[in-house]
Amino acid sequence: MPLSDLLIFTHLAATLFMTGLIWFVQVVHYPLMAQVPKPQFQAFQQAHVTRTTWVVGPPMLLEAACATGILLVPSATTPFYWSLMGFMLLVSIWVSTALFQVPAHHTLMDGFDRITHRSLVRSNWLRTFAWSTRSVVASLIVIAHV
Repeated sequence: MPLSDLLIFTHLAATLFMTGLIWFVQVVHYPLMAQVPKPQFQAFQQAHVTRTTWVVGPPMLLEAACATGILLVPSATTPFYWSLMGFMLLVSIWVSTALFQVPAHHTLMDGFDRITHRSLVRSNWLRTFAWSTRSVVASLIVIAHV
């Protein structure tokens, strides 16, 4: 399999994985956080952050590496604006993560806070929609390539 094939299919797989995961987190996991009894919430939040890092870290880094490769090594079959759009969506995801989700999770380490939780759920819609759009873009890149 040529490198470009491996790159775009790995990119698609990582993006689809993250899209499925973010929808689960957005619709199921984050809302259920409000149901954790307050005395157990700090332990829950610590476990959530630790375990989630192991699940999302590798595919997010792989997706970022692939998106960067697709952007920096243009393909004759892929319109550049698809590569740029996918990359910019990924940048928005990482910025949202750094500016909104990570600080919210840090605050929740001190215990459940309704306002912080609501902010976490609402701000996470940006990542949910960005990853969903990235799935479409990554699929279009594969379709154009094959």
